[in-house]
Amino acid sequence: MTKIKIGIIGAGRIGKIHADNLLRHPNVELVAVSDLFAGPELEAWAAARGIGILTKDSSELIRNPLIDAVFICSSTDTHVPLIRQAAEAGKHIFCEKPISMSIDETEKALEAVKQAGVKLQIGFNRRFDHNFKRVREHVAGGAIGEPHIVKITSRDPSPPPRDYIKVSGGLFMDMAIHDFDMARFVSGSEVTEVYAQGGVLVDPVFAEYDDVDTAIITLKFASGALGVIDNSRKAAYGYDQRVEVFGSKGSVSIANDHPSTAVVSTESGIVSDKPLHFFLERYMQAYADEVQHFVDSLVSGAPPAIDGEDGLQAERIALAAKLSYKLNRAVKLSELNELRREPAAK
Repeated sequence: MTKIKIGIIGAGRIGKIHADNLLRHPNVELVAVSDLFAGPELEAWAAARGIGILTKDSSELIRNPLIDAVFICSSTDTHVPLIRQAAEAGKHIFCEKPISMSIDETEKALEAVKQAGVKLQIGFNRRFDHNFKRVREHVAGGAIGEPHIVKITSRDPSPPPRDYIKVSGGLFMDMAIHDFDMARFVSGSEVTEVYAQGGVLVDPVFAEYDDVDTAIITLKFASGALGVIDNSRKAAYGYDQRVEVFGSKGSVSIANDHPSTAVVSTESGIVSDKPLHFFLERYMQAYADEVQHFVDSLVSGAPPAIDGEDGLQAERIALAAKLSYKLNRAVKLSELNELRREPAAK
């Protein structure tokens, strides 16, 4: 079959991960990579992989008539204009989360995708994780009955650097947005109300950017179920990613992945491996599987399972969480349009 020709915009850490996964795919040709800061190091990286075109100009990549689809892996503030340009050029789109920091801007991007009739998949890679997929399968299959409580723990092994913190959009939009998507995914229900509390307990640098590094977020779902998410920017023992869904007939839960399941028991204590250290180790296969899903959707013509609407809904929950924290009260998602216009919500 004719290979699908793809270009990548943004060759940072995640762009390179996607590039390597695409290069291993038999039905894909990685035609071009663009990065605003392309230099000798990136030139060597591209040459080693046989990538024929490396440019600083993303519009050059988007205009390339050979390219069928683009991966947008650049900074969040570039996502909306790039989505709109790619859609207008008739390119299918894979975009990293979040689509933007603004609901209005995200809606503009989704409208451009709709008008162009192209596919858009959002990079919520955790939906492809072997553990989370099994939770969703058990819940959807009715094994635990009607979900009553969803509990998500998501803690990073160490906080990001200052340069990242100041442009990240904050814990709710940057880190917890994966958990908001996961809450929708594993429960099978939409979130209707959010109450968020947060603090700066890890590093005072977060306060400098009006951010928090520790949070507890409670959720209400349309189904009537309740949820709780706990986030921390620093877990001394490693990457902590756990989920439990408790229902009318039982529960399903997942623990952390470890380098091994070996447990050493002696008179001095019981010792096992710490969790895998960070998202690259934990979710490497999930990154490969989400790329496979996107390529499969292009080949089959079927819509991606994780589309722009999923990106929008996760952003709406994140915005509600940010507003809840600022207003010190629960926020219904139905209030968002009104609250976004209030000075106190800025």
